Amino acid sequence: MTRTVRTTSLALAIAGALTLSACGGGGFKDDSGSSAPASASGPVDLKMLIASSGDAETNAVKAAADAWAKKSGNTVTVTVASDMNQQLAQGFASGKPADVFYLDASRFADYAKNGSLFAYADQFKDNSDFYESLRQTFTYDGKQYCVPKDFSTLALEINTDSWARAGLTDADVPTTWEQLEAVSKKLTTKDQVGLGIGVGIDRLGAFVVQNGGWWLSEDGTKPTASTPAVTEALQYVQRNVKAGNFKMSNQLDSGWGGEAFGTKKAAMTIEGNWIKGAVKNDYPDLKYKTVELPAGPKGKGTLQFTQCWGIASDSTAQAQAVDLVKSLTTVEQQMAFADAFGVMPSRQSAADQYKTKFPEDAPFIAGGEYGHGPINAPGMEQVVADLNSKLENFGGADLSSVLKGFDTNAGAVLGK
Repeated sequence: MTRTVRTTSLALAIAGALTLSACGGGGFKDDSGSSAPASASGPVDLKMLIASSGDAETNAVKAAADAWAKKSGNTVTVTVASDMNQQLAQGFASGKPADVFYLDASRFADYAKNGSLFAYADQFKDNSDFYESLRQTFTYDGKQYCVPKDFSTLALEINTDSWARAGLTDADVPTTWEQLEAVSKKLTTKDQVGLGIGVGIDRLGAFVVQNGGWWLSEDGTKPTASTPAVTEALQYVQRNVKAGNFKMSNQLDSGWGGEAFGTKKAAMTIEGNWIKGAVKNDYPDLKYKTVELPAGPKGKGTLQFTQCWGIASDSTAQAQAVDLVKSLTTVEQQMAFADAFGVMPSRQSAADQYKTKFPEDAPFIAGGEYGHGPINAPGMEQVVADLNSKLENFGGADLSSVLKGFDTNAGAVLGK
């Protein structure tokens, strides 16, 4: 159900978000550069805060941290957050944040703006080995603060049994919007829609990128949602939703695209590499394959989801923290993490090794070359939430009004 938000309520929410982003352990430092990192004398006990997907990830990170500690003579205490955003914010507000932590791309700009982060990326001599799009995701005001620890992208998953029943072959795998529309119609039956799509811009945004658009200008200073590139991309999806060959996951009584796909309510879906674990655990009999998303009028495009290894500006052991992050982001260690809990390496030099070991993931890692990160301008969390709420009833949404509303709300935040 579409939720209508009054302008005054939204303004209060935005003001609250800005107030929270102004709090933080960085103390509004003017210079968070890394020319003179703090270095504690003698052995240090670094505090690390992570958000874990389960025991496999927790154990892998602890093992990697212990290996560095043993080699360096330091110690690392790894804490698994029960609420990462809350605990990270509390640490900054108290002036005693973790030295090293997972930092999601969607929250990065807020913490970079208020001085909570130590900018250390220029201490990596091989920084250019990380995918350029990921490095840009963690760049604020012209400065890259942290290095990406791994990433995910969106691709197209196809139920191969449904595909065969529809008389489709490998030659029919869609590479354009027109072909995607055509095969989705052939796959649609009374019991199954051709393409099921998760609700919100974290899925719809892939079409926007394929049409050369984005919600903000390239420098992140101006809203651009009501431009033709964005509008026409969403209109393409909406037209197919109204025709019935595309459906949003909430139309299929599913919490996300993977559920609609796994329960065979959708013959295709658009999801990230995390779908592998869901299928293995919840839908082990499902037969499917993954291909790159079809290109749009402006070429290939997908969305990237990533986190970086953040280091606190309040840390008294920044030099040791940087050294730890360097050990956590080697090709060897990133591949060990890939083996342990399924993430994709953020280093380009690891791509071939990853594809050799996980050939079924080649469509996902290909998106490292042309994917787009999330909206990461400061203070945008409530604005994005409002946009997503207005797109919940996507087939019936007044796209022109919704996108103009986003531009108005985003402009108010960016103007401050």
